[in-house]
Amino acid sequence: MSYQRCGRSGLLLPRISLGLWHNFGGVDPFDVSRDMILRAFDQGVTHFDLANNYGPPFGSAEQTFGRVLSHELRGYRDELIISTKAGWRMWPGPYGEWGSRKYLIASLDQSLERMGLEYVDIFYHHRPDPETPLEETMAALDQIVRGGKALYVGVSSYKAEETRRAGKLLKELGTPFIIHQPRYNMFDRWIEDGLLDTIEDVGIGCIVFSPLAQGLLTNRYLSGVPADSRAGKPHGMLRPEHVTSDKVAKVRQLDDIARGRGQTLAQMAIAWTLRHPQVTSAVIGTSRVAQVDDAVGALAYLGFSGAELRRIDEILAA
Repeated sequence: MSYQRCGRSGLLLPRISLGLWHNFGGVDPFDVSRDMILRAFDQGVTHFDLANNYGPPFGSAEQTFGRVLSHELRGYRDELIISTKAGWRMWPGPYGEWGSRKYLIASLDQSLERMGLEYVDIFYHHRPDPETPLEETMAALDQIVRGGKALYVGVSSYKAEETRRAGKLLKELGTPFIIHQPRYNMFDRWIEDGLLDTIEDVGIGCIVFSPLAQGLLTNRYLSGVPADSRAGKPHGMLRPEHVTSDKVAKVRQLDDIARGRGQTLAQMAIAWTLRHPQVTSAVIGTSRVAQVDDAVGALAYLGFSGAELRRIDEILAA
């Protein structure tokens, strides 16, 4: 594993982080979830990315991680970076989502209880709130750090101008704002339109989620939709209708480039997201232990030639 400094902070993150968005909930076999977490740690993946509503059901991924942490990883807390988030709907009623001080602090208290922790290393506001003043949301993040419940804070899915405003407010408060977590992959390149430049200007790191487009950028769907895939599960975010013939045709051509590089398509897709100097880490999702090893294998070859990048752009633009 290699590690990279997160923006201008003192924190180093592994280039590959493990996300517990899917396959670590109460509906999933605990033994498989545990084995993936432990294999990732054995491979040098020290950062585990969670959120209050990861599961399903909501909260169960944090409970799963808490079980592993309290047993197999009990003696390694100081070698782990544990992050969680709040912003999406977590419980019914007016105080169970978005960005109020009431919701963020209550949600983190619940997350800490589920994981059996006194603090998390990074706490994120999970999405912008169009109604709550940004000043209130950022003040809540500041209070969370000053209360010892998080060491650092971040935001997720904020646009460039929202990120710049958040950075200004947190700097004035003296709050350690160190990271932005946006969605980014070959099929979703929105962060290239100004956000990466803003991240560099503000001096924070970037950790991208869904670098494999929830499995589309693998060889998983080249021959249809497997029943045990994300698109095949009834609770998955990726639906069979998302696996279009157009995307599959592009994936086949991308797979040819990856083979020429001596990589799997998944490895090339991860390496492609890490090519930007602003991108500190990529959050991977896995459903079995072998996928952990495959993702970490992407680090063996991160470089791209100009010809490779041009060909990838041509395929995606077709």
